[in-house]
This record gives sequence, structure tokens and C-alpha cells, in this order.
Amino acid sequence: MANIWQRKADHIDIALTKRVTMAKSTGFDDFDLVHQALPEIDLADVSLHMTFLGHVLSAPILVSSMTGGTERSYEINMHLAEAARELGLAMAVGSQRIMIEDPLTCPSFAVARTVAPNIPLYGNLGAVQLNYGMGVDAFQQAAEAIRADGMFLHLNPLQEAIQFEGNTNFAQLLSKIRILADHLPVPLLAKEVGSGIAPEIAVALAESHIKGIDVSGAGGTSWAHIEGLRATDPARQRLAEVFANWGIPTAESLALCRGQLPGFPLIASGGIRNGLEAAKALALGADLIGLAHPLLEPATHSTAAVIEVLKQFIWELRVAMFLVGAIDLETLKSRPVVKRGCQ
Repeated sequence: MANIWQRKADHIDIALTKRVTMAKSTGFDDFDLVHQALPEIDLADVSLHMTFLGHVLSAPILVSSMTGGTERSYEINMHLAEAARELGLAMAVGSQRIMIEDPLTCPSFAVARTVAPNIPLYGNLGAVQLNYGMGVDAFQQAAEAIRADGMFLHLNPLQEAIQFEGNTNFAQLLSKIRILADHLPVPLLAKEVGSGIAPEIAVALAESHIKGIDVSGAGGTSWAHIEGLRATDPARQRLAEVFANWGIPTAESLALCRGQLPGFPLIASGGIRNGLEAAKALALGADLIGLAHPLLEPATHSTAAVIEVLKQFIWELRVAMFLVGAIDLETLKSRPVVKRGCQ
């Protein structure tokens, strides 16, 4: 238990104090939306309202999985949830494995539901844990503990391979994922943690009755780099360095998955840092935009600090929509996205 607690504490400290962003681009710089000098709409009329898995949101934003299980994470999750409540957004908590092993850590996760009783809230456990003794009961327990509207199943083979304490048996998980999806009383979603989802994996997950996928592509936070900074073994540090920029860029992963799964709920995350990039992601086929690292440092201070960052992001998204003449998100999805060099 001490190892899990320390790992979570290390993750927060490293993410806050070290440069952990990949050198690799997310790929959004390779795309342009087409400017409309006469947008024929009023900026004041641009609407970001949408529905995701039956839940109405004021903007297509998910405050994505970050933390839980430590004293510090209680305050972080409280500030994140309060901001999501005030702005009408969705939220997901960090991995709840520590909560399953030590119920005393539950309040650091459950605080999100306590302060934001009506937001769409998602729990989170690792898919690999299905090969290490966790089954439907554990996932249901995690969901019930925070009154979750759904559960994320995170896929992190690279992170597990580099962690000293990593669980690396990812064999034959799809059949177990399907059983879990069929028996869990809330929707089961899948997410990567920064290396992207290949289109064939997205199809396999959808066929396993997953209800939504967060591609979480490369170009944002490098969890390989974070684990390398935790490592004391030079060989493991070298391994993390080699794979620090591994993965499918977010824009590419999103476009490929959308091409294979028209109409399927997709979340874009992984290095999206402003509202213009979010607009490009939505035009490329995302239904929701996930934000994590840009909100972590503000969440250590106050709810107001988180709201300030999110309001700026939303303002940028709204202006991008105005500049392409998109009065709502459905219209934005119909607007052309031009790949540079292909005009």
C-alpha cells in the first residue's frame, strides 16, 4: 500500500515541478480550419451546449483523470469538481485502485461527487487489473463509491512496462473487457494515458461493448518520462528516455479512429492546450475534449484558479467557432479541416 501511495504522491510532485511534456507534436499544428471573413453569425449566439452519453453539458469539456488517494489529492479533486459544477462540465477521477485496496482513501475520490452532485462523473481503473484479481465487483465498488455515471478503463502498457512496480500482463484482456462491459451497471469507457489509440484497437473495443473511447494521444504529458524521473535504476531511466516520445499523435489517432467508427463517442485528449486546438479536434471528429495537466497546478490553489483557466479555454473555442461561421458544435463538425501541404 505504501508503494501505491508514494507513487501517486510522486506523480503529482513530478507533474507540478518538472517539464513532462513530450517533444513530439500532437499533430494539430498540421491542420487548419478555414477562416470565414463573413461568418454571418453573431459571436454572442455561438453555443457550446452538447449531450454526451445522455448528459447535457455547457461545453464539450471533460476535466480528465488526474489523481486521488492522497491527502493532497482531496483538495485537488474538490477544486476540479467545483469548477466543473460551476461551468457545467464533466469530470473523471484518477485511478481508484488505491481506493479498492485501502477504503480509507475513498474520500479523496468521493469529494468530487460531494461538492458536485449533478455533474457527469466518471470513475477510473486500469484494464490490466482484470488480469490481477479485479473483476466486475471491484469495478462496481469503485463506481458506487463516487456515484459514478460511468467508468473509464485505462490502457497504459508503456507506463506499466517502465514502472518498477508495473503490472505488465496485458494478455487476453479483450474478452474480459467485454464481460465487464456487459455486466457493469454503468457505461464502460476506455482511455489511453498519452500514447494514443490505433484504429484497429478502437474497433476491437467498440466490438467489446465499450461505450466511448478517449484516444489520449501523444504530444501531451509523457508518462514514460514521469516514470523515468521516479526510477532510481539507470537502466530503467534509459528505458524511459528511449520511449519518452512514444505513441500516436493525438490528431492522427483521433482522425483514424473517427474514420473507423463514425458516430461512436470519441474523446480527444493528449496535449490539447487551447481552444483553437480543441476546435480543430472537434472538427476532426471528437465529441468531447479532455483536459488534465493544464488544470493540475491551478487545482492546487483554488476553484477560482481552475475556473479562470477553463473560461479562457472556452472563450478561445467560442472565437474559433465564430471565425469559421459555426453557431453550434454540429455546424463546427461540418466545417472543413485542411491539412497543411495538401491545399
